[in-house]
Amino acid sequence: MTDRNRRPAPTSLRVCAVDPGLTRCGIAVVDIASNRKAQLVDVTVVGSPGTEPIGKRLAVIDQAMDDLLDKYQPEHLAVERMFAQHNTPTVMGTAQASGVAIAAAARRNIPTALLTPSEVKAAVTGSGTADKKQVTAMVTRILGLTTSPKPADAADAIAIAIAHAWRGGLFGRGLDTGKLTSPARASKFAGATTDLTPAQKLWLAAERRTQ
Repeated sequence: MTDRNRRPAPTSLRVCAVDPGLTRCGIAVVDIASNRKAQLVDVTVVGSPGTEPIGKRLAVIDQAMDDLLDKYQPEHLAVERMFAQHNTPTVMGTAQASGVAIAAAARRNIPTALLTPSEVKAAVTGSGTADKKQVTAMVTRILGLTTSPKPADAADAIAIAIAHAWRGGLFGRGLDTGKLTSPARASKFAGATTDLTPAQKLWLAAERRTQ
């Protein structure tokens, strides 16, 4: 059996991704290789009922993040970005959960990327308007799983990790600013370009020009 705690190969990226929420917060750790193949390391959904004090609810997520980040030592964190909705309490709770996850990564100097739901859907399904069933189905197919990750929050977290790596995180571009988070990582792909897709080759070329 493969040791999931073991660090990924030099040409792979280990991403921790979060689908934030107070009641259900999906957290996934995924290894993504330079040829776009993804391997699930771990996934969990944590949370607490709305009757709990907000401090305790955030502490549950904070503890889960600490445990997973220390155990698996990911190189990037990817978090779903919230945007304006009509349900203000939901937005507030999601933003608070996101902040806890980002702070946990910052304590370990792990760079963070924020992705919109449409970016994630487009990356894994080809459509920015895909529904949760389509995202879950594609995540299951990409990972080669026999059963789909459940609940949907788990599949969403996995999709966020995959989308982040596929959009350029493999080459060290992990922040929304577009700055390299790890220039050395991009150079490690110099000998692996035969396994890259045309889009990934363009990303790598761009990374090299900015070093």
